[in-house]
Amino acid sequence: MKIRKAIFPAAGFGTRFLPATKAQPKEMLPIIDKPVIQYLVEEAVSSGIEEIIIVTGRGKRAIEDHFDYSFELEHTLNARGKLEIIKEIQEIPNLAKFVYVRQPYPLGDGHAILCAKELIGDEPFAVLFGDDVVDSEIPALKQLINEFENKKSTIVALNKIDIAHSDQYGMIKGEKLSKFCYQIEDLIEKPKSEDAPSDMAIIGKYICTPEIFTALEKSSPSHGGEIRLIDGFRELKKKQKIYGVEIQGKRYDTGDKVEFIKATIDFALKRKDLGPAIRKYIIDVTRNL
Repeated sequence: MKIRKAIFPAAGFGTRFLPATKAQPKEMLPIIDKPVIQYLVEEAVSSGIEEIIIVTGRGKRAIEDHFDYSFELEHTLNARGKLEIIKEIQEIPNLAKFVYVRQPYPLGDGHAILCAKELIGDEPFAVLFGDDVVDSEIPALKQLINEFENKKSTIVALNKIDIAHSDQYGMIKGEKLSKFCYQIEDLIEKPKSEDAPSDMAIIGKYICTPEIFTALEKSSPSHGGEIRLIDGFRELKKKQKIYGVEIQGKRYDTGDKVEFIKATIDFALKRKDLGPAIRKYIIDVTRNL
């Protein structure tokens, strides 16, 4: 079955970027002039997704406004003759069909996905979290969808990391089936480096079958009463094979300040209007270090 829908859990507080995220969603922090969540929506649309389900929380209204039509803004830009930027603005609400659902309490990423259960129905779907931006020739989500078409089972995105940082990720134990594909035997949440079963970390992109909802409902709350997606996968694994795909491309954890800055620099360097000036500035700065 075609993957048509994607859930975007976007109800978190973004505490790593306080105070900037006190009054604005972390998903709306811009990499240059485009918010992080738009990069992810464009990735989903380029992968064939038609419907975007964004799970929001209190204080996230800016996300809805961003993907909505803005008559006042377009009228002002038109009056000032800024026709090129009008065209870019008009494309945003037409990227996909957008649906919003609230997560009333911060009860974990698994609970956020359960909030969208009625909007998914009985079909496989994608999940994208707002911290993982991948610069790649083939969209990262499309790489997962391609594997799903072969396996017809749950697929999680993987990224090889320095095992010293394993305590920041969900890690997998698995059997390597091909160059980039693994059959997952176990998922371990944030193990110490000496306990990590591999150097393959789970990142925030998934293809899920609808059975994940039942698995999440059965899984016991952990981590302060939260329902976690990784716990749902452990429950699901009792009945369904789960596979992992090592994503090909450069991944940025935009929830980390240093990674966010790196993403901003790298994306700026690739732009014709910004690249030359940024490159010159970097050269000048490094000469004076």
